[in-house]
Amino acid sequence: MKPVDRHLADILAAVRPLAPLEVEIEAALGAVLAEDVASPVPLPPFDNSAMDGYAVRAGDVAAVPVTLPVIGDVAAGDGGLNALGPGLVTRIMTGAPLPAGADAVVPVEWTDGGTARVRIDRPAPHGNAIRRAGEDVRAGDVVLREGARIGPAQIGILAGVGRRRVLVRPRPRVVVLSTGAELSEPGTPLGAGRIWESNSFMLAAAVREAGAEGFRAGSVTDDPKEFMDTLDAHLLRADAVITSGGVSMGAYEPVKEALSPLGTVTFEKVAMQPGMPQGFGVVGPDRVPIFTLPGNPVSSFVSFVLFVKPALRAMQGLPAGPPATVRATVTGPVRSPAGKRSYLRAVLTGETVAPVTGQGSHQLAALAAANALIVVPEDETSLPEGAEVEVIPL
Repeated sequence: MKPVDRHLADILAAVRPLAPLEVEIEAALGAVLAEDVASPVPLPPFDNSAMDGYAVRAGDVAAVPVTLPVIGDVAAGDGGLNALGPGLVTRIMTGAPLPAGADAVVPVEWTDGGTARVRIDRPAPHGNAIRRAGEDVRAGDVVLREGARIGPAQIGILAGVGRRRVLVRPRPRVVVLSTGAELSEPGTPLGAGRIWESNSFMLAAAVREAGAEGFRAGSVTDDPKEFMDTLDAHLLRADAVITSGGVSMGAYEPVKEALSPLGTVTFEKVAMQPGMPQGFGVVGPDRVPIFTLPGNPVSSFVSFVLFVKPALRAMQGLPAGPPATVRATVTGPVRSPAGKRSYLRAVLTGETVAPVTGQGSHQLAALAAANALIVVPEDETSLPEGAEVEVIPL
């Protein structure tokens, strides 16, 4: 059997980052930045007031209470030239440019709020309530580095430095297709020998959670021709394809039957539990990566965590490798077959981890109750309660 780490390495060696494209910043959410972004101007661009109040000379309000004449107002967005002489104040609003000669702002709460004359009851030290030009960002500073995932705050700073468009690696478009004659769409009546199809919903959600775009192509029967027709119909919009089911050793394995003759997809046994039958390769004229995962839902999900998620990161130009792990103390004994790396569903709480009841690869409810995977190495067949184990947080 093929080692888990080698299977992941082969996948990462085959996938490539998507080509960058320029998009409006409104469309950049979730994408990965493909350029460094610098600010053309300082932020803020000018000295401005951090509060509603009065622009003053600090020396004029050192001894309080003091009453001074108000010579005008400065509002946010005021583009005029405003100046302040000794013994005078100007009413100023939050974000408004600081008048020349002023070196402090007195918050309105420290005054009687006067409009012609104002009584100031507290002294304001030099620089009080002033946002200095360049305090946040200097002109030419890089505000976002290539490789940053773009979230709401990143879109905010892109707009804040005047960018309307930005170069990104787009979110990969991933088509998810399940196979099996026994599958029925959720919400429809369940006939004899049938089960409601869950894998494509689960995997499409996992794709979206990984920062890509997941598209359900539904499910097909065990007919290889139907599988290929459905696959071909979706390849035009796919940067990657995930299938579940149809890759084991038995009869009626449509994925294996349809793709093996192409010679571009390899089916292998990987030394892991759950999820031993795995396939990976490329399909179509654009050589779209395809991940053919086993059909049992837990096997399919664990395979996604180990192999597909790192590949999606690589396609987005992000660092990619095995899932991050932590160390924890297991609260009960665990078992694993010799020669296979096991991934046991568990609940991680602080520095302890408890295996859930129900470790079968079909037991989706147990997976839904878990928030972690306990990793048991290939050379271990059992670990006692209290052992320190490696854990993948989900």
